[in-house]
Amino acid sequence: MYTTDDQGILNNYAIEPTVYVAAYPSFEQQKRYAFQAAIATVFLSALVLTAFWVS
Repeated sequence: MYTTDDQGILNNYAIEPTVYVAAYPSFEQQKRYAFQAAIATVFLSALVLTAFWVS
């Protein structure tokens, strides 16, 4: 989408995406997110402990 003024200068506009309201996650999705968070916590803890052990 663009406009042109009296001098012929173009002014371009970005096309805006449609906006929608996100749905609240279901109980199954919440359980999956909690499991992923637990795995990420264990992984990061292992990385930090390994870094301390090596140094």
